[in-house]
Amino acid sequence: MFVALRERDFRIWMGAGFVSVSGTWMQSLAVNWYVLQATGSAGLMGLAVLLQSLPVLLLSSWAGALADRLPGRPLLLCTQLFHAALAVSLAVVTWSHVGGLGMVYAICTVGGVVNAIEGPAMGRFGSTIVEPAALTNALSLGSLVNSCGRILGMALGGIAAAMIGPALLFAGNAASFLGVVVALLAIRPRHGSAGTTAAPLHGAAPPSAARDVEDGIAHGVRAGLRYLRQQPVILITLGLAMVLGSLGRNYQVTMAAMSSGPLHIGPSGYGLLSTFFAVGTVLGSLVAAWQSNLGYQTLIGAGLLTSLLQLCSGLSIGVWSFAAVMLLIGAGAVLIDTTVSARVQLDTHIQMRGRMLAAMSVTGSLAGALGAPLLGWLSEWVGPRQTLVLAGALTTVACVAAGMALGGAQHRWPPPVHAEPATS
Repeated sequence: MFVALRERDFRIWMGAGFVSVSGTWMQSLAVNWYVLQATGSAGLMGLAVLLQSLPVLLLSSWAGALADRLPGRPLLLCTQLFHAALAVSLAVVTWSHVGGLGMVYAICTVGGVVNAIEGPAMGRFGSTIVEPAALTNALSLGSLVNSCGRILGMALGGIAAAMIGPALLFAGNAASFLGVVVALLAIRPRHGSAGTTAAPLHGAAPPSAARDVEDGIAHGVRAGLRYLRQQPVILITLGLAMVLGSLGRNYQVTMAAMSSGPLHIGPSGYGLLSTFFAVGTVLGSLVAAWQSNLGYQTLIGAGLLTSLLQLCSGLSIGVWSFAAVMLLIGAGAVLIDTTVSARVQLDTHIQMRGRMLAAMSVTGSLAGALGAPLLGWLSEWVGPRQTLVLAGALTTVACVAAGMALGGAQHRWPPPVHAEPATS
């Protein structure tokens, strides 16, 4: 179940990831609640999510080609230091009130740019520190670490937001990025049998291996888009992920709307619900890690389950029943995310992995860009409960349609052979 933890570098990477994710979720909760308290609008809170998502949507294709071309470690060191600086900026703004809400939105936007560059490089680098056979297990354990970090971050963030305000949360997040910097410096390059010749990390192709790398990043972007168009199974998978992510996710918006609206439980209650959701993601991560192979049937089944649960969440009559449903939805959500990530990486050529991870980042960003403000405004116009019911019904239909489409596409277009060089 924990085969990937046999790798020293992976253990270091997971430890740093736990610290960083905890700080990131503390910051996410603090930003959402700060905007909601300052404006009283769930729609404007969704706008903060939109501003972080748009740069990823616009720049990820370029960032994916960059990740396939450049060494990951120096690039990731730069992005971590940028993240730390932005978190410090948020702490200063919310403590001094200089720049107000406009400055918070500006920092969120710049953070989205850094996320766009970092995402494909982070995914590709992480996949190279374990053996290919352990990649699915590594992704599942990564989800488990993210979930545990989310629990700690949301629990501490909910308490701290109510007691001391957001500035200290942002400062704590700035410190957490230093853990990733230390991990990046501690991961040892692998050596040949003689112990003197450096070899690439597992699965990392040298830059000269792909013609599109030699021709430049622009050509690499075009090659990635051509390759993606030739993979209908991956396209259907990403399409379903976008629908589930936009309408069936974005719970940072709907849980906040329910907390300040029908449930009347305030910021501490929002933190409580977020903690229940995060506990669910731990359960989902354990289920994913237990599986030797995460296939498309798992994706459709988990999508249907979470969609029906979302519909039920809108009908919940109290805090604890809503929290219980959030726990189960959290389990299904991380199972969906892990399965999508595993299939995108395992069912495509390794030399295209950075660009396919970029396509996955675009999908997630588009889901945030469309879903967060849409769900926020729907919560204001028709109510949070009605929004959850409507969104759950639509994602149920999407899962059924995707399941039918995947059944035919898998027979007509089987996954490519991994050892075959990618066409550029």
